[in-house]
Amino acid sequence: MAVRNVAAPPTPWSKNLAEPKIHDTAYVHSFSNIIGDVHIGSNVMIAPGTSIRADEGTPFYIGEGSNIQDGVVIHGLEQGRVKGDDDNSYSVWVGKNTSLTHMSLIHGPAYVGDECFIGFRSTVFNARVGKGCIVMMHVLIQDVEIPPGKYIPSGAIITNQQQADRLPDVLDSDVKFATHVIGINDDLRKGYRCADNIACLAPIRNEQAKNSNMPPITYSTDSTSQLSSSLADSIRNLLAQGYSVGAEHADARRFRTGSWRTCGPISSTRESEVVAALSACMADHQGEYVRLIGIDTKAKRRVLEEIVQRPGDNGSNGSNGAKTHQSNGKVAQASHHNIGSASSSGKLSAETVAQVRGLLAQGYKVGTEHADARRFRTSSWQSGASVQTKNESEAIAALEAVMNQYPGEYVRFIGIDPKAKRRVVEEIIQRPDGPVARSAQPTATSGFKAGKFKEAYTGAVPSSGILTGKTIDQIRNLLSQGYKIGTEHADPRRFRTGSWSSCAPIASNRESEVISALESCMTEHSGDYVRLLGIDSKAKRRVLEEIIQRP
Repeated sequence: MAVRNVAAPPTPWSKNLAEPKIHDTAYVHSFSNIIGDVHIGSNVMIAPGTSIRADEGTPFYIGEGSNIQDGVVIHGLEQGRVKGDDDNSYSVWVGKNTSLTHMSLIHGPAYVGDECFIGFRSTVFNARVGKGCIVMMHVLIQDVEIPPGKYIPSGAIITNQQQADRLPDVLDSDVKFATHVIGINDDLRKGYRCADNIACLAPIRNEQAKNSNMPPITYSTDSTSQLSSSLADSIRNLLAQGYSVGAEHADARRFRTGSWRTCGPISSTRESEVVAALSACMADHQGEYVRLIGIDTKAKRRVLEEIVQRPGDNGSNGSNGAKTHQSNGKVAQASHHNIGSASSSGKLSAETVAQVRGLLAQGYKVGTEHADARRFRTSSWQSGASVQTKNESEAIAALEAVMNQYPGEYVRFIGIDPKAKRRVVEEIIQRPDGPVARSAQPTATSGFKAGKFKEAYTGAVPSSGILTGKTIDQIRNLLSQGYKIGTEHADPRRFRTGSWSSCAPIASNRESEVISALESCMTEHSGDYVRLLGIDSKAKRRVLEEIIQRP
């Protein structure tokens, strides 16, 4: 039998040697561990490998019909109590017909109401989870009260009440799923209790035969698998930060003038529903551009605009510059070649359009320069038509006009800080032989002489783990706005659980030193995911999280 008759050890804060109180109809596996003042109600299922220790915080209550699955840990701090449904104080209260699934952690003071579902490896600490809540996998709930009937998506981190109050309601399908889990575990409880009793086995087998013609239950996989991993990450991050998500579409003519139209509003904050709505918009507008929008509803501003579909078979997923292809309204990740390349001769890439948008939003001006092959070799660039407008569509049209005016030459666009009277960006957008593939390292055309650039960077940069031009531009922009740079890494297992580890801190604000530190982290963790962080040190928040290396 389980080690379930063990009293809590005597401690300075507890001289009460209370033992577990387990109802006769409950099933407790012999490999579970139950210590101290724990009340286990009728028809409860305690699976192998559970640890329920009321030796510090105490008492614990587990309501009738609940199931505590393999590897669950229930413990509590000596300080802190919650009020149970019987108006008494508990370190941990788990209500009726609730599922604590594999490897979840309930650490008191904690309250989990009736008919709740706590997903794999999720944690509830110093919090209350109201009746009928569905908590999916790898969730952290801390220092908050979740209202009844709320749905918490996988990977969510809910640590302030504002986040908790914005959570969506559960759907009927969620309730059916949770009820199904309860039924399965109740059957397991009966089966385990009857395992050594032939008379008890017969009715169970008859019931199984009677139900053998029932249609099987099928579970759909997470719909984010329909999208590229980077796009799914973008949606997940937006929702986790409390932003709303929208979508817009435009045909080729409207795209050139920046006249986007809104798809149907996406009111949900559930990841699966947002993904489904975005996929539906893409399917409804095949042959058009579709972009994802992140919206800060409080500040009434956009925090993200990302093109996720382009006309034809090939497009660009703006979240990481990777080329993607579109089929039946779904984006699938393709190769990472030609990052930042122009989509066609005389047309700007989505990445360049995003750069122009960012420069104009920061108050910078945009200019152009061109050079034939001879002038290019000597870095003797000539000024193109000036771009006086601050309107994004007009600026893009002017840039493309210069590209079409000099089709056999190099063309680059320039971002200019008019106050500091300096250039913040120099980017080649056209070459004589066609579209541009942005190099991993800046070249002599970036405004540096090749020899000097080598001294400044490659002497300190490892031979592997080189940053792309896009990432270098992002670093430059972050530093110019006064933000700090950081890095994190995670192996594939930790990446799946969102458990990132920090690389060495980057104290410098010098671009060359920051790039060197980033590339050192990438080289040191060459088999891991590495992501770039932009940090607003005054507001103590992150302004950017972008994966720059994958295994």
